[in-house]
Amino acid sequence: MREISVPALVAARPEANLTDLVAENAEAFGHLVGYRRRGADGLWHAVTWADFRTEVEAVAKGLVARGVQPGDRVALMARTRYEWTLVDVAIWFAGAITVPIYETSSVEQVQWILSDSDARLCVVEGAPHRSTVASAQDRGAPQVPILVMDDDAVATLTAAGSEVSDDEITRRRATLNGASLATLIYTSGTTGRPKGCELTHANFYELAVNTTQHLAQVVRADDASTLLFLPLAHVFARFIQVLCIAARAELGHSPDVKNLLDDLAGFRPSFILAVPRVFEKIYNSAEASATADGKGKIFTSAAQTATAYSQALDAGGPSMLLKARHLVFDKLVYSRLRGRMGGRVAYAVSGGAALGTRLGHFFRGAGISVLEGWGLTETTAPATVNTPDDFRIGTVGRPVPGVDVAVSDDGELLVRGVNVMAGYYRNEEATAAALNAGWFHTGDIGEIDTDGFVRITGRKKEIIVTAGGKNVAPAVLEDRLRGHPLVSQCIVVGEQRPFIGALVTLDDEMLTTWLAARGRPALTVTQATTDPEVRAAVQMAVDDANLAVSKAESIRAFALLDTDFTEAGGHLTPKLSIKRAVVTAEFAEAIEGLYSGGSGA
Repeated sequence: MREISVPALVAARPEANLTDLVAENAEAFGHLVGYRRRGADGLWHAVTWADFRTEVEAVAKGLVARGVQPGDRVALMARTRYEWTLVDVAIWFAGAITVPIYETSSVEQVQWILSDSDARLCVVEGAPHRSTVASAQDRGAPQVPILVMDDDAVATLTAAGSEVSDDEITRRRATLNGASLATLIYTSGTTGRPKGCELTHANFYELAVNTTQHLAQVVRADDASTLLFLPLAHVFARFIQVLCIAARAELGHSPDVKNLLDDLAGFRPSFILAVPRVFEKIYNSAEASATADGKGKIFTSAAQTATAYSQALDAGGPSMLLKARHLVFDKLVYSRLRGRMGGRVAYAVSGGAALGTRLGHFFRGAGISVLEGWGLTETTAPATVNTPDDFRIGTVGRPVPGVDVAVSDDGELLVRGVNVMAGYYRNEEATAAALNAGWFHTGDIGEIDTDGFVRITGRKKEIIVTAGGKNVAPAVLEDRLRGHPLVSQCIVVGEQRPFIGALVTLDDEMLTTWLAARGRPALTVTQATTDPEVRAAVQMAVDDANLAVSKAESIRAFALLDTDFTEAGGHLTPKLSIKRAVVTAEFAEAIEGLYSGGSGA
């Protein structure tokens, strides 16, 4: 078993808990800005660390007044907004445990999470969420009070707690230590009923203080700040929330991605975090915009130059000619791309899926280093990450300090360290299956190179075995296919079939732009699935993806679907992972068509 261990940079403090970070910031750096929240006037208003602690304690007192006891579970269902962070931290100050729920969750999902966690209170954002929780209660979820942020839940809690003493909050905080549960985060349920991951205060605290040192160049730079737009119900965004407290980096929230560009322009973060699909969208949108303005060739040349420049940085440095070309395109293209992201972003952290070398080199060449990392809910998000000074595109970096990573004999990646969960809530059987001698079995297939960089090659449960006995990891093909502007989603199939096939969905928004750039009228997605030029373009994307694999692993046929895979349709998890069982069942006829010759290409 190949193993790499990275010792912690910061000594463990078993007695420490997450409320300590907030209290220390308020006491030693109370005058500094910790958050900026967007007001009704559209402006970003500063919240100092001292002000934040005052608000947190006021809400915590309200929770105490509403009967929340130490160790109680409090559900939190809202979009990414300042109040999410405020209530989350207040729950900890009250000695309780946060149970985040995606604001897009179905009634059935909410019913299960509230029931399994035995939540004692539920805080939601608006009337639609209250309705979802009420419907879940009609189906058997605990009949607990529901507080609504849009109905001044924060003010209501603050008023309710006016008689609760400071000493009571101090006492509640004293009940916590590193081993105390901080949160129950339920898995997305792609392979069964969601399981509640028990993440402790130490998981977040130890990982955050070590990552702060590990990524100091990013999170502790002068005026370091980030704008969160990923769901805070997801462990990735949740960890960054804690990391910003530990690093004292300014944090803002963007609840609606439709306003993201405006929010980025106004907030002007120095670093952002996103999943690969966001970077694909940024690239494709920039390419489409340039093409629509008649500058498609310029963008293509700029993209090629950015990629070449980044590759040269890893091979002795760019030539004088390449430097000159890069400088020209920086003024024409790259600076505009950075400007769309606020103008200050130098680093981005990517997780949740593989980014791919194409986008990694392009963005670094354009002046934004995408630091790809890897982890799961069970590992409190990051287990590995690239850093500005220790960077290898195409990998997910080395282990974070305090974390060990190993590859088992069958190629599965194992993780041990400060970030590994305590177990699955009320599920001893699943816990025993996932944790063995401190090692968490991730289910991801990967490798560790001679320099200690980790590379992910697929999911153990997603490996396709063809009729000829060939093992195929679909992620390699899917990641490259999704890089084409016309492709929205795709899924590779072929279990016990004679060859590999793929179901592909089209990006409706990009389709219109792509056709217009070629002087063609708009088509519906249904019309586009049989359009020769569209199919030829997708075939080129398939051919490109096939370059990454052997002939036996290559896609031999594909079907264009007239509908997309969406979270609302039940095809995707909130972090946009495909629910393979759902998709293959719903589109079984299309899959059969690949092998009968009816839909192949």
